[in-house]
Amino acid sequence: MTEFLNMGGYGAFVWTAYGLSAISLVTLVLRSRARANAVLLQVDAMRRRRKEEG
Repeated sequence: MTEFLNMGGYGAFVWTAYGLSAISLVTLVLRSRARANAVLLQVDAMRRRRKEEG
């Protein structure tokens, strides 16, 4: 198991790359969801305003 994790001396680089990639992907998903929710709230507010006007 240690040999696998060490990956022939390159383990620190490989696992760091995997970790940074995972963090980047999770951050992207969370920010995308937050932005989508913000846009949906704006659309809902616009619809309510139009309903009140018309």
